[in-house]
Amino acid sequence: MKEASFWEKRDENVLQCLLCRHHCIIAEGKRGICGVRENRDGTLYSLVYGFPCADHVDPIEKKPLFHFYPGTKAFSIATVGCNFRCLHCQNHEISQSPRETSRVFGRNVPPEDIVKEAKASRCTSISYTYTEPTVFFEYAFDIMKIARREGIANNFVTNGYIEEGPLKAIAPYLDAANIDLKGFSESFYGKVCGAKLSGVLDTVRLHRKLGIWIELTTLVIPGHNDGDEELASIARFIAQELGPEVPWHVSAFYPTYRLLDSPPTSVKTLARARQIGIEAGLRYVYVGNIPGLDGENTCCPTCHKTIIGRYGYSITEYNLKGGACSFCGSAVDGVGL
Repeated sequence: MKEASFWEKRDENVLQCLLCRHHCIIAEGKRGICGVRENRDGTLYSLVYGFPCADHVDPIEKKPLFHFYPGTKAFSIATVGCNFRCLHCQNHEISQSPRETSRVFGRNVPPEDIVKEAKASRCTSISYTYTEPTVFFEYAFDIMKIARREGIANNFVTNGYIEEGPLKAIAPYLDAANIDLKGFSESFYGKVCGAKLSGVLDTVRLHRKLGIWIELTTLVIPGHNDGDEELASIARFIAQELGPEVPWHVSAFYPTYRLLDSPPTSVKTLARARQIGIEAGLRYVYVGNIPGLDGENTCCPTCHKTIIGRYGYSITEYNLKGGACSFCGSAVDGVGL
């Protein structure tokens, strides 16, 4: 265990966690919503520091991050726990285990060994992913500082519910984030995710303000968040408040966990979502989870030729030089292009 960051006492043995926007009030012997931060004798502890449950070498495109060192490998790690309770979670066995079974499991790996493994695997970045990196903030933060010294970049794959103070603290070491913008209504977030849309939007805005490269992902779920107006609201938010250069990934849903009453997302629905993004003025709108569809490639926003061709997570062609289109010389948005 390690003493947690970002908490304060409310009473002699009652604490308030200030790491994420839930602001959990935690009594003696209890845990927060994430299931991995516990009040013991009036001190808040992280139960997952140095205790990852998963690690893997992934293509960065799997995160998905298409404008962040494309074609490179990311050393991906996670601990158990999550501060959301998404009904459609694809990794519920590890994200929801502490909440549903009180189990915290993993293997002991100190931060410096994660960086050594990333270097040995020739990874350009370390990705904090699979569950929610906010809940293993202390572990991720210590890894990030070592990675930065070793010339390895850091990225989060996150639900976007971290509080302002922790995000500002970690921002100097956080190079990129793919943030799930799961829908655009408070009712959807409350019913399906157990959170508030307003908190996510504030966090997304803050990432942008702090200069962290961001890409947004929306899993399009039939009957829940696939209406034209909801998708258009997401696209307008990105274009008008974040900037048209911020990529938007629209991905296909497959029934899983506790959301089994909706069918898989159709190709037609994804194509419609992508067109809505383009009509809103977004430069880069991608379709995910179904290889071979239009919408996997990066096209130059000026000459519209393919500058990064993809099939699934593989790069099939690369027409960029020094961050510019090889055909017309126009700058292309991103990091490490």
